Amino acid sequence: MNKAVYIAPEDQDEVDLGWMREALVMAEEALDNEEVPVGCVFVRDGKAIARARNRTNEWRNATLHAELEAIDHLLPFNPPPLSQITLYVTVEPCVMCASALRQVGIGRVVYGCGNDRFGGCGSVLDVSTSSMLDTNVSFEAVGGYYREEAIMLLRRFYMSENQNAPNPKKKTTRVLKTEIPPPPNVTVSASTSANASATASANQSKNPSRSNSNANLPLPIGGTLASTPKGTLTPTADKA
Repeated sequence: MNKAVYIAPEDQDEVDLGWMREALVMAEEALDNEEVPVGCVFVRDGKAIARARNRTNEWRNATLHAELEAIDHLLPFNPPPLSQITLYVTVEPCVMCASALRQVGIGRVVYGCGNDRFGGCGSVLDVSTSSMLDTNVSFEAVGGYYREEAIMLLRRFYMSENQNAPNPKKKTTRVLKTEIPPPPNVTVSASTSANASATASANQSKNPSRSNSNANLPLPIGGTLASTPKGTLTPTADKA
């Protein structure tokens, strides 16, 4: 049974949407580099402290999903539990990433579209809240933020021929589909929606410069820990 929770568009907080736009920028970068287009941003106290994208093809490493790539750079400066940190990611974390997020004690996860094949936040397995796991406390995971944009990025990627695949498939006859069905769970409880809005509003109050009046403007990148290829550079925090 699909247990993923989606927030209705009219109930989505502008602060959450703003950070998801930054995650989409990272996903676009992944697409430009022939990676599965997933991007993420980790936010604490209204500031991005880490951001990353998929690098599995680049480094021939199936574990280098965006979330794990960012966590590698995050942990030396932010020891667990990460209960005061929110992750914004364009696609629902897979089972592997959801498990890692629970182990480091992430506070909240906001994602774009569901992961129907490998989702670990309710679409396939409920790693985020399952009482069967004893690795740290559960975390809130809500989806639907720029869901259509995240889906279209994935479709654009799978329209192309993946030369890194063991047996690349010819896709010259494929047509990009633009019709997007509604999420599997269209009913969202008022308490879940209120909780998500309250969390986002709290983050906004800590950083008044990110007001709703500026929500449609590109958000600054200052104050982040940029993701870099392993073994090449020592990660340092950018100056705002």
